[in-house]
Amino acid sequence: MEAPDNILKPACLHDEGISTMKPRISVITIGVDDLDRSVCFYRDGLGLKTEGIVGTEFEHGAVAFFDLEAGLKLALWPRKSLAHDSGLPLGTPSPTEFSIGHNVASKADVDAVMEQARRAGAVIVKSAQDTFWGGYAGYFHDPDQHLWEVAWNPAWEGDE
Repeated sequence: MEAPDNILKPACLHDEGISTMKPRISVITIGVDDLDRSVCFYRDGLGLKTEGIVGTEFEHGAVAFFDLEAGLKLALWPRKSLAHDSGLPLGTPSPTEFSIGHNVASKADVDAVMEQARRAGAVIVKSAQDTFWGGYAGYFHDPDQHLWEVAWNPAWEGDE
């Protein structure tokens, strides 16, 4: 089956020396149904630092940014605003589209973060347990069903 005309066909540009995208991510934006509720979950429940909701003076502008390590930011933006800005129709959320990984230094840290998330209102999807790859991990949903994995990987020494 051939792709529709409005879908770009994959092309390998590596051989042509074209490389403008750098191997980094600056912001991970997740769409949420209730911005206030989600800010409370991430700020008060998980302890992430934020200046709170900004951009409320603009239609479709309300957003909250959380500073993570290495300059990375987590942004919470209403799903309707994200759909409007991207020009895509608002779709049905699916928690299995992607997961956000949080690696920690020990099995005990996995258990502690999972408990913190549970107390903050997360739904524990899969309790922390030994994994097939030799680590220890569990999964939870945030209030908008975004899937988080909390993991200890013995091959990744030094993760905090």
